[in-house]
Amino acid sequence: MDAAFTAEQDEMRRTLREILGKRCGPDEVKAAARTAAGHDRELWQRLARQLGLPGIAIAEEYGGVGCTPADLALACEETGRALLPSPLLATAVLVAPLITALGTAAQRSALLPALASGELSAALAVPGPALATALALTGDNTAGEWAGGGRAGGVQARAVTPAPGTSGAPAEGWRLYGEVAQVLDGHSAGLLLVAAHTGGFARSRTLLFLVREDAPGLVRSRQPTLDETRPQGRVQLRDVPAELLGAGDAAGAAGAATANADGADGDVLSALAATGRTAATVLAAEAVGAADQALARTVDYVRRREQFGRAVGSFQAVKHRLADLYVRVQAARSAAYYAAWDPEQGPLALAQALEALRVTAGEGIQLHGGIGFTWEHDAHLYFKRAAADELLFGPVHRLRAHAAHNSGLFAPADRATGGNPSGRDTPTGRSAPTTPTTPTEPEKAAV
Repeated sequence: MDAAFTAEQDEMRRTLREILGKRCGPDEVKAAARTAAGHDRELWQRLARQLGLPGIAIAEEYGGVGCTPADLALACEETGRALLPSPLLATAVLVAPLITALGTAAQRSALLPALASGELSAALAVPGPALATALALTGDNTAGEWAGGGRAGGVQARAVTPAPGTSGAPAEGWRLYGEVAQVLDGHSAGLLLVAAHTGGFARSRTLLFLVREDAPGLVRSRQPTLDETRPQGRVQLRDVPAELLGAGDAAGAAGAATANADGADGDVLSALAATGRTAATVLAAEAVGAADQALARTVDYVRRREQFGRAVGSFQAVKHRLADLYVRVQAARSAAYYAAWDPEQGPLALAQALEALRVTAGEGIQLHGGIGFTWEHDAHLYFKRAAADELLFGPVHRLRAHAAHNSGLFAPADRATGGNPSGRDTPTGRSAPTTPTTPTEPEKAAV
């Protein structure tokens, strides 16, 4: 494994850091987050034109740069450093991979070039509290409860069949009804990718549907959030026309419903899980960038701030705390880079990076002293990002628990071996204890 970055990757990081350094100071970040769109549209278009940022991981045949998700993760380390408010996460990390994996040739040709150029932004409409489960980061996504359970809540889909007496006529499409809250960029995205139940309760399954921003019956509003740089919206669908992702046009909605009765649900869930692994890697890199910048700002402050006639940073206790933070950030960076090479490690890297960001941001607030505890101070931007990301994609202990479960670390014990599934000696070198049994009559006589 060659861990060194290529010249192209170094140049991309340098250019991105230079642009964001000029346009994404704390005041500019706050101003951009408080606009109607939730981000600076002019800056987003510039990043799309100069660096192809939205299309880094999209194939060249669809107008993208054609790089790997690892390159996208490296770019997001820089956007995380600046806490850039942008549609990058929702569009390029969550929606584009799903369209690439599940969409038909016509859907990919129609949507991916617009996403890669930055002209079209997209959002994955999954209930916010269930997003981590839908992406298989903190739980198994095959049960379906994360999308509403099939009975109530979430979004329901129905195929619109032809009117009676029009036998052989093509179906009219799909209709969605329901509500989804806490959708990343859901209030402003030009395209919604909605997870909905179809098939009724008896044969309920989760499929993905495309909904345009101008669809009749679509009502959206922005929600107050802890982290302004991660704008979220509430999406209401009132009998909204939609297009099934992956359905062939010639098959029609009714035919697609039958054809996808068994296979499509599994394909959707698998694609969501694969997207979750990539998203975890990208989010880990982003959190590392934010933690590194929070630490740098704190170090700069304690160098300048004087107390008792000397710089605060010269006190040994402060040096020890900063050294501990430095080790946390570097360990998280190593985990994130390794996950960029092996996305299977993404959830664990995300857990370590989110924890590093939370601890670093919290310590930064304390080391800034009384000024750091004022709600308006810039240090709180990083703490809010850490808390909001844990609410959306964590928490940390559930990320680790699910990864441990998937690896078989907590396999159920085998009663036949007295709680030792392998039947081998325990780590202490002694045999596992066996359950005492009542001696039989021949055994008593022998004694």
